[in-house]
Amino acid sequence: MFTQFKNIDTAFKHIKTFSVLLILACAGISGFSVWKSLEMVKTVQGKIYILANGKAIEAFSAERKDNIPVEAKDHIRMFHHYFFSLDPDDKVIQANIGNALNLADGSAKKAYDNLKEKGFYSNLIAANISQEIAMDSIVLDIDQYPFYFRCYATQKLVRSTSTVVRKLLTQGYLRNVSRSDNNPHGFLIQRWETLDNRDVPTKP
Repeated sequence: MFTQFKNIDTAFKHIKTFSVLLILACAGISGFSVWKSLEMVKTVQGKIYILANGKAIEAFSAERKDNIPVEAKDHIRMFHHYFFSLDPDDKVIQANIGNALNLADGSAKKAYDNLKEKGFYSNLIAANISQEIAMDSIVLDIDQYPFYFRCYATQKLVRSTSTVVRKLLTQGYLRNVSRSDNNPHGFLIQRWETLDNRDVPTKP
């Protein structure tokens, strides 16, 4: 009889141990499944799909601070492109300058007004001069706010008979503003000024 009780007690211990191990295994699998599910949801939420030409293109969302250097430099690049890319057509000039002034404060408007008073834009139209700009480099300091920048570029004034090349050096600061259709990067250039804009000697 005692042997029978002993066998029953041993069997009960085995069942108890097996049950505990099974419960722990189920809990572990459940916890792992929940963790993986949360990771998957987080990954999916970080993806954005853009429809372009009938095709879904995957993009990834990111914190603004991760993109500040890229967006800031593109903002500076687009401002200079609009401000200095001009053709001998008043509508083109007004459209480009308007786009540029959306990206900067009154310092850019002041520079535009000064050039206009000197007859710069009238001379472009009268002499059929096209002005182009190529960005050489942009130095950006994001360790201070507003963000300081220096822009190095090359200008070309193309006439029917000749081309004048100028080196351009400007500086200014960037501050954060709300994004809009006219200002997609959400920056505003302030205290913008031209430090150097001289002709580059060309070989005869």
